[in-house]
Amino acid sequence: MTDMITFHYGISPDDFTRAGEASSDVKSKLKKMGVAPEAVRKVAIAMYEGEINMVIHAQGGEITVNITTDRIEMILADVGPGIPDVGLAMQAGYSTAPDAVRSLGFGAGMGLPNMKKYSDEMEIDTVLGKGTTIRMMVNI
Repeated sequence: MTDMITFHYGISPDDFTRAGEASSDVKSKLKKMGVAPEAVRKVAIAMYEGEINMVIHAQGGEITVNITTDRIEMILADVGPGIPDVGLAMQAGYSTAPDAVRSLGFGAGMGLPNMKKYSDEMEIDTVLGKGTTIRMMVNI
């Protein structure tokens, strides 16, 4: 890979039947590119968690994945309600997911903590009433 490769994904709100398709597609593409298995694993987990959060909390959004020779950048942008308390949301087990979502097996409060755990860098930019952009980097 000499230049940057970019992929774009639209994430639909409340569509749990398709949730995870973008992260699965990126995982498959990274494997075909010969990216190290540990980096592929980290990207797949971090992106999946973000994708699910977008489906549950943010009325969907867009994910852009930029791949270079040394890192993978994932930018998850939504126009949802924003995150009122990022510190609280980063605590394992804290969740604002409704009961209907929890009954489907989602919303355990591990999304943001796992996104941080499985990325080498993570930045959250959130504005109440406007949306959230999360940028994650995984080194190759």
